[in-house]
Amino acid sequence: MIIFMGVAGSGKSVQGRLLADKYGYPWISSGAFLRMLVSGDKRQQMLKGKLLDDSEIISLIQKIFSIVDIKNEFVFDGFPRTSKQVKWLLEEVKASNLYITAVIHLVIDKQVVKDRLLERGRQDDNDAAIEERFKEYEVTTMPIIDIFQKDGGVPVFEIDGDQTVEAVHSDIIRVLKG
Repeated sequence: MIIFMGVAGSGKSVQGRLLADKYGYPWISSGAFLRMLVSGDKRQQMLKGKLLDDSEIISLIQKIFSIVDIKNEFVFDGFPRTSKQVKWLLEEVKASNLYITAVIHLVIDKQVVKDRLLERGRQDDNDAAIEERFKEYEVTTMPIIDIFQKDGGVPVFEIDGDQTVEAVHSDIIRVLKG
């Protein structure tokens, strides 16, 4: 599994699809699944930029993994987002249920992200929700990078997401080829 991480709007989905298409890998977006599967009050909270509870997310991810051939390489974006989620994922790796090839961390300027998100025009792409995502990302998601590297021994590659789509893709291919 190649995991794409970055704040919403950093290009995870675009780059994940490009990589998946280049090598014929399945591409899984946890955000797309969540928007498809979550309803009611939880969906309203999600639209305001709030993250769902760890146990709910892990349960949904287990459902996703039950329908994907996880024994072969695939591209995954949008998960994990908290230390509890990454620890669960690393336990699955330790139990030989999953294998993580690499984490691609797309690093991008906040204003570039905000402009991208407002341009795409989804209901959950408004100033308040975007600010909430930035805060959540800094507090809960950024520490995951350290956990992957220190506890999991997973290679993490930081990629400059401010470049053109083509340049970012080229950098990703280069680091994965080693």
